[in-house]
Amino acid sequence: MKLRKVTAATVAVLALATAATACSSNDKSDGGSSGGGSKKIKIGIKFDQPGIGQKTPQGYTGFDVDVATYVAKQLGYDAGQIEWKESKSADRETMLQRGDVEFIAASYSITPEREQKVDFAGPYLLAHQDVLLRADEKKIKAPADLNSKKLCSVTGSTSAQNVHDKLAPKANLLEYPTYSACLTGLQNGAVDALTTDDSILAGYASQDAFKGKFKLGGFKMTNENYGIGVKKGSDLKAKINSALEKMVSDGEWQKAVDKNFGPAGYKNEPAPKIGNIVQ
Repeated sequence: MKLRKVTAATVAVLALATAATACSSNDKSDGGSSGGGSKKIKIGIKFDQPGIGQKTPQGYTGFDVDVATYVAKQLGYDAGQIEWKESKSADRETMLQRGDVEFIAASYSITPEREQKVDFAGPYLLAHQDVLLRADEKKIKAPADLNSKKLCSVTGSTSAQNVHDKLAPKANLLEYPTYSACLTGLQNGAVDALTTDDSILAGYASQDAFKGKFKLGGFKMTNENYGIGVKKGSDLKAKINSALEKMVSDGEWQKAVDKNFGPAGYKNEPAPKIGNIVQ
């Protein structure tokens, strides 16, 4: 009886020691001791904006994707360690506040209202509200020329209404469900112009199916400073600003602009001075 008790106690001790060793081994593996393979960073982007942020069967593409990938590398993460999260416009502040993502690069204009809820690094691109026209359009040379023309934007957007209210009160406003539908209408003559940010227009027009068919008006009707959103008070803001400054200085920023917007004739502003908000 005594022998059995000792043996049972010994087995219990050995079992505990084995379990502790296993836990230690697992913890070490999960911690990424073999090069940090398990380390991840969650980044918010758009999934449905060609040229900006788009999910495709081959992966994720667009200017914001290129910028976010560069920033992540400067923070210590390679491309394989990025977990992309869809950040719809209405969800961006909530995602940051909840900690769903570390940062968001998603055609995210810096505004005083948004700065009350989140912080922004950047701006890393100065976009403008503009119009997209057919490549052979010769009569629309200024916003006022949109009077009596069919002006398209997506349902619920304020872009077309802004043009109507401030620049072309006699424009005929048309709302389509998607930018792609507006582009099809522009191509077949159902609409005369499409309006939203020039970066978004350039991204759509740069798709293979539309190359050479459209041009930007170059009207620059508003200033839209795109920033990278982070949680309020996050120390990532300063680190991301440093990464953006490096991206501009080493030429990678310009390469990303040319690659994603160039086919539509997009004429970007000079490389941005990080921290300089253009009114």
